[in-house]
Amino acid sequence: MAGNSQPRGARRRGKGLGAQGHTAGSGGRSRRALEGKGPTPKAEDRVYHKSYQSKPPLNRDRSGGARSSSHDQSGGYRSSGRDPSGGSRSNGRNHRGGFSHSAGATGRTKATAEWVVGRNPVLEALQASLPVQAIYLAEGVERDDRLAAVLRLAAGRSLPLLQASRWELDRLTAGAVHQGVALKLPPFEYADPDDLLDQTLASGGLVVACDQVTDPHNLGAIIRAAAGFAANGVLIPARRSAQLTAAAWKASAGAAARLTVARAGNLNQALATFAKAGCTIIGLAGQAEATIDDLPVPSDGPLTLVVGSEGAGLSRLVRERCDCLARIPTSDRIESLNASVAVGVALYALRDRAKSER
Repeated sequence: MAGNSQPRGARRRGKGLGAQGHTAGSGGRSRRALEGKGPTPKAEDRVYHKSYQSKPPLNRDRSGGARSSSHDQSGGYRSSGRDPSGGSRSNGRNHRGGFSHSAGATGRTKATAEWVVGRNPVLEALQASLPVQAIYLAEGVERDDRLAAVLRLAAGRSLPLLQASRWELDRLTAGAVHQGVALKLPPFEYADPDDLLDQTLASGGLVVACDQVTDPHNLGAIIRAAAGFAANGVLIPARRSAQLTAAAWKASAGAAARLTVARAGNLNQALATFAKAGCTIIGLAGQAEATIDDLPVPSDGPLTLVVGSEGAGLSRLVRERCDCLARIPTSDRIESLNASVAVGVALYALRDRAKSER
């Protein structure tokens, strides 16, 4: 309008004042809605963004704002170290290894925490007595028989039960289909190979070494067989090998809690150390001339039995490190035995031979 000196558009009359000079507002009822929500998260921090999905699992944020309904953690496993609330406790040295929450025990190596998601997997993990750091439930999750069984087992073992929003649970499990329930396992703390060697030399026993055994079910079954035949422990490499995950722990039927499991940065170098200390290194190879029954090895000295992968067998360097190679005689109907089955047969043959020579 001609002569109008007021600019177009809304104009603030004064801080918090209306047209008549009175305070305009909702009495604080809308204050929360008017507050800012902070800066927009980076793309790599949003769980549904492709940038987040492309990040390596070790770089993903696994913290969460879960609420705890229980803080007791027992179940017969060591609970030293970092607890679900973020605190930390000191951890003593244990030569056997095992699942631990330690932030860094001396002379040991450990993997990252692992998640078991879904109602059936979580229930099976609890029934298999896997060590549990915490159980997470989504808010408003629908109850059924499986979830009721999970809650009963958790209460019986006094396990921490945490509640989280579905968004938080999606983020913690990296977008896995969790069905409203997830179980967090603590990192497995491996024993030091030198400690395993000391035990073996002191008892004149036997160690099973795994060369490129990549199937966690095979690893768990090998640990079970080693425990069944009173071996001193199992030695695995840190690379190109299955680790003691939830699947391996379950396949071991709890034997991993009763047997030393050591991890070496370089398996070939670890075997060289064992050989230098006086262990006889026996490699299982399907093309070997000698059978496991007629090996010229001492019956009372420390032994190391090495098994390779089902496909490639022993690697070249490990094969050259062995003092002798042996095969398990089978019929022509099959090409080879499963790695864990081969270990069980070989351990039985070695034990039976030691008894007959006494």
